[in-house]
This record gives sequence, structure tokens and C-alpha cells, in this order.
Amino acid sequence: MDKNKFTHLDEKGNPSMVDVGQKKPTHRIAKARAIISLNTEILAQLNDGEIKTKKGPVFQTAIIAGMMAAKKTGELIPLCHPIGMDNCQVDIQVKNKEIIIDCTASVFAKTGIEMEAMTGASVAALTIYDMCKAFSHDIVIKEIKLMEKHGGKKDFNRNE
Repeated sequence: MDKNKFTHLDEKGNPSMVDVGQKKPTHRIAKARAIISLNTEILAQLNDGEIKTKKGPVFQTAIIAGMMAAKKTGELIPLCHPIGMDNCQVDIQVKNKEIIIDCTASVFAKTGIEMEAMTGASVAALTIYDMCKAFSHDIVIKEIKLMEKHGGKKDFNRNE
């Protein structure tokens, strides 16, 4: 296969799902990270590692939203294979004026799980935005990135 060829396009350039039918299942793990910048007005609401709003506890709700979204990735991303995850964990930490969201997902499958981890981190970040916007709209989801993946053809580890 040509290294420069997009895997989700057929010979005519039309969208195509990658055929994983002949691949052997392997244990796969992926970790994605989203980073959100908050202003001091929102950070002032932080108490005992949580922000509580009229909608409920922000981080706890974001953790659940991230896991739910990761499970639905195959329905959200058009050419992504639907897979049954073995595990999904969302961790939220506050460092300086930023919220760091890590979503780690694992599966024993024929295809990778990095899209599930990235979707989980993304939706957790969007949930925090939604729940905190009553305090201020000065919230920036700065980045969403794959941190590492293991299993499959090649591993990846972002040195940060």
C-alpha cells in the first residue's frame, strides 16, 4: 500500500470503509488529551477538586459524558468501525488555569481505539464548557490530541 494514500478512499477517490476482515485481533490501548483554559471567575468556583453548578457537578458529569461518547464513536465518525470497548476511563485534573482531560480506552479488536479515546476527551471538554458557560464564555478548548496508542501495526507515544 502506498504510504501517501488515504485509507478511507477507494481507487476512484470515493469514501470507503477500511476492510479489517482479514486482520487478527490484538489488544489495543489509546490515550487522548483535551486541554481547556478557564478564567479566574470560573476557577474561583473550584471547591474540593470539583465545580458545582445548577446543572450538577461539572467534572463528574464530564467523566460520564466522555465515556458515553467514546462508546458511540462508531455512530458519530462516518467511516469509523463500531467496536465494543473493554474499558474506558476519563481523568480530569486542574493544573494552573487549565483543565487536563485524559481519556484512555482499550479493546481486543481488529482495529484501533484512538478515535474512541479522542471522542471521549472531546465530549468531556465540551461538557465542561456547557456546564461552566453560565459563569463566563471565556473558556477555550485549546487542543485535543492523541497522547499514545499501543497495539496494531505501530505504536505511538507523544513525548511531551
